[in-house]
Amino acid sequence: MIRVDAIWLATSPLDMRARADTALARVVAVFGSARPHHAYCFANRRANRMKVLVHDGIGVWLAARRLHRGKFVWADTDLGPHLALEPEQWQALVLGLPWQQVAGTISVL
Repeated sequence: MIRVDAIWLATSPLDMRARADTALARVVAVFGSARPHHAYCFANRRANRMKVLVHDGIGVWLAARRLHRGKFVWADTDLGPHLALEPEQWQALVLGLPWQQVAGTISVL
C-alpha cells in the first residue's frame, strides 16, 4: 500500500485530461511542492470527476474517480486555494457525501 500522511484538496478545478506531469505541475503551482506521502485532490468544473496525485517518496501515482450520478461536494475557492482533509473527511468526499459535516477541522496550509 502507498502510505499517505496528509490529504490536500485544491479548490480550483483541473482539466481531467491532465496526465501525471500536468497534474504534478499543478500541485507545485497550488501547493508549492509535492511532498512525499501526501495526496493532492482535484475535481473538474462539474465536480463529477476527481483526480488524486500521490507522491510515494520515489515517484507519483495518479488516480481518477468518477461519480455517475450527482457530484462531489467540493470546497469553495473562498476558503483559499487549498485545504487539508482529515481521513474521515476524505472517506466522505470520495463517496460524494458532505465531508464538511464530518468531525475534524478544516486547515489551510
